Amino acid sequence: MRLLIRFDHVMLFFFLCFVQFHLSIAQSDELRILLRLKTSFQSSSANVFDSWSSSSQSHCNFSGIVCDSNQSVIAIELDHKGLVAKNVPFDLICQLQSLQRLNLSFNFLQGPVTEHIQYCTKLQLFHLAKNSLSGQVPDLSSLKELQSIHLDGNRFTGVFPFKSLENLTSLSVLSVGDNPFGPTLFPSEVLKFGNLYWLYLSNCSLGGRIPMGIGDLTELGNLELADNALFGEIPSDIGKLKNLWQLELYDNQLSGKLPIGFGNLTNLSSFDASNNSLSGDLSELKSLTRLSVLQLFENRFSGEIPEEFGEFKNLTELSLYTNDLTGPLPRKLGFWSNLSLIDVSENRLSGSIPPDLCKNGKMTKMLLIQNQFTGEIPPNLVNCSSLTRLRLSNNSLSGLVPSGIWGLPNLNFIDLAMNRFQGPILPPDIANAKSLAQLRLRSNRFSGEIPPEISKATSLNLIDMSFNSISGEIPSQIGELKQLDSLYIQSNNISGTIPNSLSLCSSLTVLDLSSNSITGEIPNSFSSSSALNSLNLSSNQISGQIPESLASLRLSLLDLSNNRLSGAIPDSLSIAANFGGFAMNPNLCSSTNPNFRPCSSSSTTKSTHFRTLLFSLLSFAIVVLFSSLYYIIFVKNKYRDHNNKKNNNRETLNPQIWEVKSFRRLAFTEREIINSIKDENLIGHGGSGNVYRAVLSNGTELAVKHIWNSHSHSHSHSSNTSATSAMLSSNQNPTQPPPLARRRWKPRRTEFEAEVAALSSISHVNVVKLYSSISSEESSLLVYEYLPNGSLWDRLHGKGKGRVGRCSLGRRGLKLRWARLRGWSICTTGAIAPSCTEMSSLATYCWMSALSLGLLILGWLRLFGLMMPCPIPLFFLLGLLATSLQSMHTR
Repeated sequence: MRLLIRFDHVMLFFFLCFVQFHLSIAQSDELRILLRLKTSFQSSSANVFDSWSSSSQSHCNFSGIVCDSNQSVIAIELDHKGLVAKNVPFDLICQLQSLQRLNLSFNFLQGPVTEHIQYCTKLQLFHLAKNSLSGQVPDLSSLKELQSIHLDGNRFTGVFPFKSLENLTSLSVLSVGDNPFGPTLFPSEVLKFGNLYWLYLSNCSLGGRIPMGIGDLTELGNLELADNALFGEIPSDIGKLKNLWQLELYDNQLSGKLPIGFGNLTNLSSFDASNNSLSGDLSELKSLTRLSVLQLFENRFSGEIPEEFGEFKNLTELSLYTNDLTGPLPRKLGFWSNLSLIDVSENRLSGSIPPDLCKNGKMTKMLLIQNQFTGEIPPNLVNCSSLTRLRLSNNSLSGLVPSGIWGLPNLNFIDLAMNRFQGPILPPDIANAKSLAQLRLRSNRFSGEIPPEISKATSLNLIDMSFNSISGEIPSQIGELKQLDSLYIQSNNISGTIPNSLSLCSSLTVLDLSSNSITGEIPNSFSSSSALNSLNLSSNQISGQIPESLASLRLSLLDLSNNRLSGAIPDSLSIAANFGGFAMNPNLCSSTNPNFRPCSSSSTTKSTHFRTLLFSLLSFAIVVLFSSLYYIIFVKNKYRDHNNKKNNNRETLNPQIWEVKSFRRLAFTEREIINSIKDENLIGHGGSGNVYRAVLSNGTELAVKHIWNSHSHSHSHSSNTSATSAMLSSNQNPTQPPPLARRRWKPRRTEFEAEVAALSSISHVNVVKLYSSISSEESSLLVYEYLPNGSLWDRLHGKGKGRVGRCSLGRRGLKLRWARLRGWSICTTGAIAPSCTEMSSLATYCWMSALSLGLLILGWLRLFGLMMPCPIPLFFLLGLLATSLQSMHTR
């Protein structure tokens, strides 16, 4: 018996020795593995691997290594250590057979996750988040004990192997978002993880709809599906997730209303569904009393903000901008909670600003831009020292701005533009605004002077006080604002001179002082403002010369128009981009800009007498020319009137038969045209007949030119009227024309046929269409398209819109006069008369073209500097001659 007991003891002794020997071998293997692992990493932290030494008593003492009671490595926790590696040695890591936790998150690791990871069969926590790992995630089905997967924030591609996770029943955390995976639908395998508490699938190329089964994940506390391509409505069974405290659905394509039952998520503290197409009202949210963050901006929500929001005691951020919300803000908003941000911009909210938004002193950003708020700024806002951004622009707010607001110590952005605020533009308190960077006050009713204390707000980079009623001078202390980038004070009542100290604003790129009452000269000191890119001093009373030093600036905009500047425009500034910037300065001159008079110099004095003499000779020649024309025409008209009186007594018109010729497809009859020849339809008359407007039964408008084939009816409107009555009497028996008509029939007939032949063969955008001719022995009718805008004569000499004045000798005016000169050439060389049918008559056109020849000569003289602009006495004389020519010819 004793021998048996002794044998057992011996066997136990040998077993323990074997186990100890085996453990010693295992420990030595793990030490070797860890030392090899050390050589695979570099670290920006010098002391990370200081304890990783072969001389250490135990590898379990290594930094970031955790062992169990058997001295086996169960955890590697090297997150946030600044590790750098191009390839992580997963083959070494998975030789640690007891490894349960691997955390290498927040480092600088690269390369793929190799297939060796499948040998870490006891792994429960697999965290590689926020690195630069790439490639495709391998099959993870062998890691059956996995409870937490954090692979988010890497560069993994391909499709994530959700299928390999379906048997991981212990999985509670799945975070694989922020990776450029290939597009895939929402994975149905996820719905089988009954213990899932954390699901982060944002920004991983998910598409399709959120499945109805999402409500079965009852343990879910965090659900993040943002920044994907999900569409459709939010499933109604999401209301079953009673433990949900965070829901992130922003940056998708979701639509529809918030589902009924959404209000059951009573533990929800953060809800962000911004930048979708959700609609409806917000009534489902009024029972979510634990909400601390609510962000629903850039959707289509409508209706009013529930008054219950004012009772939410945990609410810190409310962002509802760019929706269609109406009504007032909840009156008690901010009364109970430590509200730090409110942004309800770009809605249709109305009413007054709640008085207690910053009651608890935590407000940092208040943005109520582009609504319909009225009333005044709450006075207790002056105690909101935490405020950094105050933006209330584009509302209907009024009254005085509480003076303490300007000097809030942390305020860096004040935007009160486009309201109805009044009172002093800035109080002396502005000196306390040490953090203020942008001051936007445009389009209000502020008055008073800009205080010198503004120079103490040394962080200012933008000041916009435009479109107010500010008066006084610009304080010279403004030059102390070294960071000032843009200064807009246009459209005020600023007076005085431009301070030289503005050039000390070394960062200034935009300066707009236009539409004020500034006097004095442009400072030469602007040349030292090397950053200046845009300078607008227009519509002031600035005088003196333009400094040559402005040419040293790289200006993309220079506007000095509508001032009292004088002298020469510097050649270096006379570029096409600046031409409009010097307008309405009558005392400016330029040697390169044709829009200004040339500058006088010693080189041009000698030619002055020559230009004067040449102008006098040309003026005399033109007067003689037109006096001769006047005499010739007067004699001709006297003779013609004498013959007309004789002929009118001899001529009568008999009923006639009409011959119709069509040149285009007709939609009218001969009788419709003839019936339109009435006095009430008369729209013009000339040397050869009258023009009538014909309105057909279908509403079409035509122009009918009635031409008498004898001169007896060519020049008398009364004769035409009586003859027209005779013409319209219906008689199918033709009679012979009167003797004088027979004598003049042939030449007038030839002229009529020539006009018909010419117009029927011409097709051009600038020539009226001839539809048909209707002729008889005594008269003829030409049927044209109707031009409602009048003739070229109306445009050149008539009144109203589109008229070209006699002194308009710019580029457009010269082109018109050149065209009329061509008309003079045609008429003097015997061109076919019908080409001039758009004028009141051919003769009028030719005489006026002769007049235009003189105008053209004067225009060229002015263009080449041989004459001062628009000599009024000469043009007055030419105008009288033109009027006489026209009136004599149309009598």
